[in-house]
Amino acid sequence: MFLLKNINASWTLFLDRDGVINHEKHEDYINNWEEFSFYDGVRDAMKIFASRFNRIVIVTNQKGIGKGVTKLADLETIHTNMQQEIENAGGRIDAIYYCGDLDNNSINRKPNPGMGLQAAKRFADIDLSKAVMVGNTISDMEFGRTLGIYTVFLPTTRPEVKLDDDRIDAVYETLFDFAKALNEQC
Repeated sequence: MFLLKNINASWTLFLDRDGVINHEKHEDYINNWEEFSFYDGVRDAMKIFASRFNRIVIVTNQKGIGKGVTKLADLETIHTNMQQEIENAGGRIDAIYYCGDLDNNSINRKPNPGMGLQAAKRFADIDLSKAVMVGNTISDMEFGRTLGIYTVFLPTTRPEVKLDDDRIDAVYETLFDFAKALNEQC
Protein backbone atom coordinates (compact mmCIF):
# COMPACT_ATOMS: atom_id res chain seq x y z
CA MET A 1 0.00 0.00 0.00
CA PHE A 2 1.31 3.43 -0.95
CA LEU A 3 1.66 6.03 1.77
CA LEU A 4 2.53 9.69 1.33
CA LYS A 5 5.00 9.41 4.18
CA ASN A 6 7.08 7.08 1.98
CA ILE A 7 7.88 9.99 -0.35
CA ASN A 8 11.32 11.37 0.39
CA ALA A 9 14.03 13.41 -1.30
CA SER A 10 14.83 10.55 -3.72
CA TRP A 11 11.41 10.82 -5.43
CA THR A 12 10.41 12.59 -8.66
CA LEU A 13 7.26 14.62 -9.21
CA PHE A 14 5.77 14.81 -12.70
CA LEU A 15 3.17 17.54 -13.20
CA ASP A 16 0.82 18.33 -16.03
CA ARG A 17 0.52 22.08 -16.68
CA ASP A 18 -2.92 23.24 -17.88
CA GLY A 19 -5.60 22.40 -15.33
CA VAL A 20 -2.98 21.59 -12.66
CA ILE A 21 -0.66 24.59 -12.37
CA ASN A 22 -2.74 27.10 -14.29
CA HIS A 23 -6.33 27.57 -15.31
CA GLU A 24 -7.18 25.73 -18.50
CA LYS A 25 -9.19 27.31 -21.32
CA HIS A 26 -12.11 25.03 -22.15
CA GLU A 27 -11.51 23.43 -25.56
CA ASP A 28 -8.85 26.03 -26.35
CA TYR A 29 -5.17 26.73 -25.69
CA ILE A 30 -3.19 29.06 -23.48
CA ASN A 31 -1.48 30.92 -26.31
CA ASN A 32 0.50 33.62 -24.48
CA TRP A 33 1.57 34.79 -21.04
CA GLU A 34 -1.38 37.19 -20.78
CA GLU A 35 -3.74 34.18 -20.90
CA PHE A 36 -1.79 32.23 -18.26
CA SER A 37 -3.21 32.35 -14.73
CA PHE A 38 -1.91 30.31 -11.79
CA TYR A 39 -4.40 28.44 -9.63
CA ASP A 40 -4.55 29.75 -6.07
CA GLY A 41 -1.98 28.05 -3.86
CA VAL A 42 0.21 26.71 -6.69
CA ARG A 43 3.24 28.81 -5.77
CA ASP A 44 2.97 27.61 -2.15
CA ALA A 45 2.53 24.02 -3.33
CA MET A 46 5.64 24.27 -5.49
CA LYS A 47 7.63 25.52 -2.51
CA ILE A 48 6.53 22.47 -0.51
CA PHE A 49 7.35 20.15 -3.41
CA ALA A 50 10.83 21.70 -3.77
CA SER A 51 11.63 20.56 -0.24
CA ARG A 52 10.15 17.07 -0.70
CA PHE A 53 11.12 15.90 -4.19
CA ASN A 54 14.51 15.39 -5.80
CA ARG A 55 13.19 16.27 -9.26
CA ILE A 56 10.16 18.24 -10.41
CA VAL A 57 9.30 17.82 -14.08
CA ILE A 58 6.48 19.35 -16.12
CA VAL A 59 5.06 17.15 -18.89
CA THR A 60 2.48 18.92 -21.03
CA ASN A 61 0.71 18.24 -24.31
CA GLN A 62 0.63 21.44 -26.36
CA LYS A 63 -1.26 20.66 -29.55
CA GLY A 64 -1.65 24.40 -30.17
CA ILE A 65 2.00 24.42 -31.30
CA GLY A 66 1.36 21.74 -33.93
CA LYS A 67 -1.79 23.51 -35.13
CA GLY A 68 0.08 26.81 -35.44
CA VAL A 69 -2.30 28.48 -32.97
CA THR A 70 0.37 28.88 -30.29
CA LYS A 71 3.72 30.33 -31.34
CA LEU A 72 6.81 28.55 -30.04
CA ALA A 73 8.23 31.87 -28.79
CA ASP A 74 5.04 32.46 -26.78
CA LEU A 75 5.19 28.96 -25.27
CA GLU A 76 8.81 29.59 -24.27
CA THR A 77 7.79 32.91 -22.68
CA ILE A 78 4.98 31.19 -20.76
CA HIS A 79 7.38 28.56 -19.43
CA THR A 80 10.15 31.03 -18.60
CA ASN A 81 7.74 33.33 -16.72
CA MET A 82 6.00 30.42 -14.98
CA GLN A 83 9.33 29.02 -13.84
CA GLN A 84 10.53 32.43 -12.65
CA GLU A 85 7.39 33.08 -10.60
CA ILE A 86 7.63 29.64 -9.02
CA GLU A 87 11.31 30.19 -8.18
CA ASN A 88 10.50 33.62 -6.73
CA ALA A 89 8.06 31.87 -4.39
CA GLY A 90 10.71 29.37 -3.23
CA GLY A 91 9.78 26.51 -5.56
CA ARG A 92 11.51 25.05 -8.56
CA ILE A 93 11.01 23.18 -11.81
CA ASP A 94 13.92 21.05 -12.95
CA ALA A 95 12.70 20.49 -16.52
CA ILE A 96 9.75 21.18 -18.78
CA TYR A 97 8.84 18.79 -21.58
CA TYR A 98 6.08 19.59 -24.04
CA CYS A 99 4.65 17.77 -27.02
CA GLY A 100 3.23 19.80 -29.87
CA ASP A 101 2.62 16.75 -32.06
CA LEU A 102 -0.82 16.44 -33.64
CA ASP A 103 -0.63 12.65 -33.97
CA ASN A 104 -2.15 11.05 -30.86
CA ASN A 105 0.12 8.05 -31.46
CA SER A 106 3.28 10.14 -31.05
CA ILE A 107 5.51 8.54 -28.40
CA ASN A 108 5.81 11.95 -26.73
CA ARG A 109 2.10 12.78 -26.59
CA LYS A 110 0.45 11.74 -23.32
CA PRO A 111 -0.81 9.18 -22.54
CA ASN A 112 2.28 7.77 -24.28
CA PRO A 113 5.41 7.72 -22.09
CA GLY A 114 7.92 9.65 -24.24
CA MET A 115 8.24 12.79 -22.12
CA GLY A 116 8.74 10.73 -18.96
CA LEU A 117 11.32 8.56 -20.68
CA GLN A 118 13.16 11.68 -21.89
CA ALA A 119 13.30 12.98 -18.33
CA ALA A 120 14.56 9.64 -16.99
CA LYS A 121 17.26 9.57 -19.68
CA ARG A 122 18.34 13.15 -18.95
CA PHE A 123 18.40 12.76 -15.18
CA ALA A 124 20.07 9.49 -14.18
CA ASP A 125 18.78 9.91 -10.62
CA ILE A 126 15.13 9.55 -11.66
CA ASP A 127 13.81 6.19 -10.47
CA LEU A 128 10.37 5.73 -12.02
CA SER A 129 9.40 3.36 -9.19
CA LYS A 130 9.74 6.41 -6.93
CA ALA A 131 7.67 8.90 -8.86
CA VAL A 132 4.28 10.60 -8.73
CA MET A 133 2.26 11.97 -11.66
CA VAL A 134 -0.27 14.71 -10.94
CA GLY A 135 -2.76 15.55 -13.66
CA ASN A 136 -6.32 16.54 -14.44
CA THR A 137 -7.12 14.06 -17.22
CA ILE A 138 -7.34 10.32 -17.65
CA SER A 139 -4.60 10.73 -20.27
CA ASP A 140 -2.31 11.97 -17.45
CA MET A 141 -3.27 8.97 -15.34
CA GLU A 142 -2.57 6.58 -18.24
CA PHE A 143 0.83 8.26 -18.72
CA GLY A 144 1.59 7.50 -15.09
CA ARG A 145 0.35 3.92 -15.32
CA THR A 146 2.44 3.25 -18.43
CA LEU A 147 5.55 4.37 -16.56
CA GLY A 148 4.63 2.56 -13.33
CA ILE A 149 4.12 5.85 -11.51
CA TYR A 150 1.74 6.60 -8.61
CA THR A 151 -1.07 8.78 -9.98
CA VAL A 152 -2.82 11.75 -8.39
CA PHE A 153 -5.92 13.14 -10.07
CA LEU A 154 -7.13 16.73 -9.69
CA PRO A 155 -10.77 17.12 -10.80
CA THR A 156 -10.23 20.80 -11.64
CA THR A 157 -11.57 20.64 -15.20
CA ARG A 158 -12.99 17.15 -15.69
CA PRO A 159 -15.98 16.71 -13.35
CA GLU A 160 -17.25 13.84 -15.52
CA VAL A 161 -14.30 11.58 -14.62
CA LYS A 162 -15.27 8.77 -12.28
CA LEU A 163 -12.96 9.16 -9.30
CA ASP A 164 -12.97 5.40 -8.59
CA ASP A 165 -11.26 4.75 -11.96
CA ASP A 166 -8.51 2.16 -11.43
CA ARG A 167 -5.97 4.38 -13.20
CA ILE A 168 -6.31 6.90 -10.35
CA ASP A 169 -4.45 6.18 -7.11
CA ALA A 170 -5.46 9.32 -5.19
CA VAL A 171 -7.66 12.38 -5.66
CA TYR A 172 -7.11 15.88 -4.31
CA GLU A 173 -9.19 18.94 -5.14
CA THR A 174 -6.18 21.12 -5.96
CA LEU A 175 -2.42 20.94 -6.29
CA PHE A 176 -2.12 22.79 -2.99
CA ASP A 177 -4.34 20.21 -1.27
CA PHE A 178 -1.96 17.47 -2.43
CA ALA A 179 1.07 19.49 -1.26
CA LYS A 180 -0.57 20.15 2.11
CA ALA A 181 -1.36 16.44 2.60
CA LEU A 182 2.20 15.55 1.64
CA ASN A 183 3.59 18.15 4.03
CA GLU A 184 1.45 16.82 6.90
CA GLN A 185 2.71 13.26 6.34
CA CYS A 186 6.42 13.99 6.05
